[in-house]
Amino acid sequence: MRKKVIIMGAAGRDFHNFNTYFRDNEEYEVVAFTATQIPDIEGRVYPSELAGKLYPNGIPIEPESKLTEIIKSHDVDEVILAYSDLPHQYVMEKAAIVTSAGADFKLMGPKHTMIKSSKPVIAICAIRTGCGKSQTTRRVLDILREKGLKVISIRHPMPYGNLVEQKVQRFATYEDLDKHKCTIEEREEYEPHIDRNSVIYAGVDYEAILKSAEAENPDVILWDGGNNDFPFYKPNLLIVVVDPHRPGHETSYYPGMTNLLMADVVVINKEETASMEGIEIVRKNIEKWNPDAIVVDASSPIFVENYKVIKGKKVLVVEDGPTLTHGEMKYGAGFVAAKKFGASEIIDPRPFAVGSIVETYKKYNHLDLILPAMGYGEKQIKELEETINSSNADLVIIGTPIDLRRVMKLNKPAVRVRYELQEIGKPDLEDVINNFLDQK
Repeated sequence: MRKKVIIMGAAGRDFHNFNTYFRDNEEYEVVAFTATQIPDIEGRVYPSELAGKLYPNGIPIEPESKLTEIIKSHDVDEVILAYSDLPHQYVMEKAAIVTSAGADFKLMGPKHTMIKSSKPVIAICAIRTGCGKSQTTRRVLDILREKGLKVISIRHPMPYGNLVEQKVQRFATYEDLDKHKCTIEEREEYEPHIDRNSVIYAGVDYEAILKSAEAENPDVILWDGGNNDFPFYKPNLLIVVVDPHRPGHETSYYPGMTNLLMADVVVINKEETASMEGIEIVRKNIEKWNPDAIVVDASSPIFVENYKVIKGKKVLVVEDGPTLTHGEMKYGAGFVAAKKFGASEIIDPRPFAVGSIVETYKKYNHLDLILPAMGYGEKQIKELEETINSSNADLVIIGTPIDLRRVMKLNKPAVRVRYELQEIGKPDLEDVINNFLDQK
C-alpha cells in the first residue's frame, strides 16, 4: 500500500523534493502539491512530463487553504513542508494543522534532497530573504574569475510559467531573458550574471540542470540560493549571509537556522547601516550555534547614478519585491538613497496602487512608503507600471537589482541604485576562496 503524501510548497523546494525523492518511488503517492507565497501558482498541474511514469495525469497544485480538506478527503499519511523563510512559530502552526487532521508532519533534510556534483560546489545561502545573497554571490563570482577559473552559476528555482518549458533554463544573454519570458524577480537574479558575461542556469529539474552545467566543464559551480533555503547541491564550501538589521532571525526562521548551523563561513552583512547592538546579537548567536565558522564582516554600500538629481525632489521608491514582502523588510537601498541624497519627500505609493499591487499591500501591511517591485507575470508587471506612472512623484528611485526601465515604460525621470558587497577587515572572501582552492 503506497503512502499518500501532500507536499506544501511555493514552486521551488517542493518540486525539487519531489524530483529527488518521490518521483518514480513506488512506496509513495503524491496526491497534491499545495501552493502559497507566490501569486497565481495554485490551480495548475505539475505536468506528467516532469512527474514521471507513476503520474500519467500529472499532480494537481492546490491552494494551501485547502490543506485540511485534502488531507481528509484523500486519507493522507504524510505532509511535507517544502518552502522557506518561515518563522519557527509558523512552522509549528502548520504542524498542528496537519497533525490535527490526522497526518504526519515532516521536513526533509540534505541527505535525501542534496545532489552531489562531479565539480566543486560553492554555495551562497542566507538566514532570511534580503540579507544580501546576490551581491555576495557576485563578489565570489568575481574573485573566482579573477583567478582565471571558469564558473557556472545555478540559481534556486523561480518557475512561475510553463513548467515543461522551464525544465532546464540557461541564461547567457539578455535575449535569453525574453525567450524564457522572465518575471521581474527572475531578471533581478539573472541580469547581474549576464552583465558579467557569465552563465547562470535555473529551472525545475535540478538533476538535469546539473548535468547541463557540468557538460560545460566548469572549474567551479556556484549555487546562488533563494530565500533562506539550504542548497539543492552538496556544497564543498557553504557561505551563509546574516543580517544585523534583523538580529535574532538567524535562530528563529526556517530553514535559515539550518544554514547557520551548516555554514563553513558566515558573512555579517550591512554593518555600515546596522546598530552595534544588532551586530553583537548576531555575532553572539554565531559563536553559540556555530563556533567553528569563519566570520567575515561586510557592508553593502550603495552606488547611485546621477545622485544630485534626488535633492529636493518628491520621490517614489521602488524596492526588491521578495525582500519587502515575505522578507519583512520595511525599506531597502532605494529608501537609503532617498534619505542620504536629500529627497524632499518619499511619497506613499498606496493611493496609486492598482490590481494585485493593492492586494500586496493588504497582505503585507508593514509596508507604507515603499513600493515592492512585484512582477510575477506580464499582468502584474503592467499593474506595477500603472502604479508608478499614476503617482505624483517628481522622480522614481529604482532600488531593485535590475533596471525596471528595461521591462516597462515610465512617464517620469528615474535613477537607479546599485549595491555591492565590500568586506571589512580580515578574513575576507578572497582569503576564504584561496583557502578553499588550496584544499581542492
